[in-house]
Amino acid sequence: MDNTIDRLNKEFFSQDFETEQPYGAMLDSYQSMARNYARMEHAIAVLSDLRTNTSYLYYGKFAQTLGIDKCGHEERIPSIWEKDIFRLIHPDDLVDKHVQELCFFHFIKKQPPAKRTDYYLTSKLRMKNGPNSYLPVLHRMFYIPGRSNGSLWLALCLYSPLWTDLPAQCLFINSVNGQTEVWEQAHHTEILSQREKQVLSLIDKGLTSKEIAKTFTISIHTVNRHRQEILGKLQVKNSIEACRVAKHLKLIG
Repeated sequence: MDNTIDRLNKEFFSQDFETEQPYGAMLDSYQSMARNYARMEHAIAVLSDLRTNTSYLYYGKFAQTLGIDKCGHEERIPSIWEKDIFRLIHPDDLVDKHVQELCFFHFIKKQPPAKRTDYYLTSKLRMKNGPNSYLPVLHRMFYIPGRSNGSLWLALCLYSPLWTDLPAQCLFINSVNGQTEVWEQAHHTEILSQREKQVLSLIDKGLTSKEIAKTFTISIHTVNRHRQEILGKLQVKNSIEACRVAKHLKLIG
């Protein structure tokens, strides 16, 4: 999970946020939106500012169900990672949640800027509501771009009771036309190209760049370029970390 969080941090904070945008006025508008979700749906709403590494939490009545004594409260924390919420999520689901959000980030970045607000992620989680008890929870996430260059500026997460089962563990939903795409089948394999996955699989087996070049009848220079592309896309420092992250994302076996 730490590797995925590290990568999300690098993806989020390396974005180019234009300084002339009226962030304050726009933030007020989205804070009001998050506050209303908490009030109207009794949800827990978390609005995270990826530009300033700050989150704003709004607690609806559902917080009481999870044993959080903050119903109606609002708070600001100096992080985009709401650890008090995360500690209630089943550990297996928390790992999946971060991977899903990473893949959704890549999915949104591939969309035309005008279409990036059309989509949201929805998934089912287990959250603790007692010492040894977990409750099924509906998690929804929206990435909100800035106005100018399409950088993803805000992330809005909503937690509420799961009142009906979802057809899959995680879905990307187009809220304009209702089309859905299953995350497990559609997007996590798209981060690396097919050749990059082949190269990384051979790296994982211990082959050198020279041996990989011979396998694919390509130059060592091309293999090294693939290596650098893999490290950049997975936001890791070396091949060992790349293999570990890729296995967790099920990009390689």
